[in-house]
Amino acid sequence: MDPATIGLALLSGALIGLVLALVGGGGSILAVPLLIHVVGVDSPHAAIGTAAVAVALNAAAGLAGHARAANVKWPCAVVFAGAGMIGAALGAELGKAIDGDALLATFGALMIVVGGLMLRGRKGGANPDVRLSAASAGHLMPRLAGYGLAVGLLAGFFGIGGGFLIVPGLIAATAMPIGIAVGTSLVVVTALGATTATSYALSGYVDWILVAWLVAGGIAGTIAGRIAGKRLAARKNLLDRGFAAVVIAVGAFVTAGAL
Repeated sequence: MDPATIGLALLSGALIGLVLALVGGGGSILAVPLLIHVVGVDSPHAAIGTAAVAVALNAAAGLAGHARAANVKWPCAVVFAGAGMIGAALGAELGKAIDGDALLATFGALMIVVGGLMLRGRKGGANPDVRLSAASAGHLMPRLAGYGLAVGLLAGFFGIGGGFLIVPGLIAATAMPIGIAVGTSLVVVTALGATTATSYALSGYVDWILVAWLVAGGIAGTIAGRIAGKRLAARKNLLDRGFAAVVIAVGAFVTAGAL
């Protein structure tokens, strides 16, 4: 890997980490476009596989802090992730079977939809004490499994973390507050990313050296994002809307380029 490519990989990783730290879930959706159009990865499938590894590692790193803060509903996360891993495995196999340009065009369309959903904003749940138990299993298990399977299919197909889908899915299934949903979602993102990454790695679609540079850049970007986030906390809503506009614009660019 030449120095220019390493620099672009570090820059891309830093940008992803910065966005994730500033606006939360959804930043990883930029990974595939950055790998293709900035770093210069030729194969859409290789970009998806490599991005999935980086997303899983970043999510696992972020999970530790949320777990220490008791922001993780582990039983709910396990059920959602279990169903999601099945969906991710199926989605990854389907994604690998799709023509690269068609996959990119569909990915761009998804980005436009996601950007639109981000503009609407997230609504928090109302039950911070929700828990999966023998008494609540009959109600919660089918909802958690259903949402998990659907989100997993999309995450595996496109090689994304899916945090922007997992958080609303957890809230819809359990009515947990958004802060707890964000922490719980990282368990799921780690599991789905690992499932997708394994599938693509077994097919030879992961550039491990590139993963290392992306993660290194992501660490630096995350640190910078946390510092900037404290200073820009009062403008969080503006940041979220600005990022949503960027996602829509990049989605339109990706779709147009693939058609």
